[in-house]
Amino acid sequence: MFEQITAEEAKKIMNAGEEYFILDAREQDEFDAGHIPGAVLIPYTEIENKAVEMLPDKDKLILVYCRSGRRSKIAAEALSKLGYTNVKEFGGIIDWPYEVEK
Repeated sequence: MFEQITAEEAKKIMNAGEEYFILDAREQDEFDAGHIPGAVLIPYTEIENKAVEMLPDKDKLILVYCRSGRRSKIAAEALSKLGYTNVKEFGGIIDWPYEVEK
C-alpha cells in the first residue's frame, strides 16, 4: 500500500534533506508546462514498464503527484503492486502552493 500525504507534508520531506525520488505521473506536455523542481516524468500509463529501470531501489522514498490527484493514486497503487515499499502520494500540482519550474 501507499500513504497519502498533503502537499505540505511532501514539502517538509523535500526540505528535510532526506533522499527521495519525486515522480510526476502526468504526460509530457503537462510536465513541460510546469513541474515541481527535481521531478522525473513517468506517465502513470508507463509505470509498469519504466519503474524497475528508473527506480531500482524498491525501498527508496518515492513522492508521487499528477495534476489533480487521480493519476498519482493510480501510479502509487501500481508502484505498490510492483513491490515498492515507501510510496507517498500527495495529490495534484493544482494544489501545490510552492515553486514550479518549466
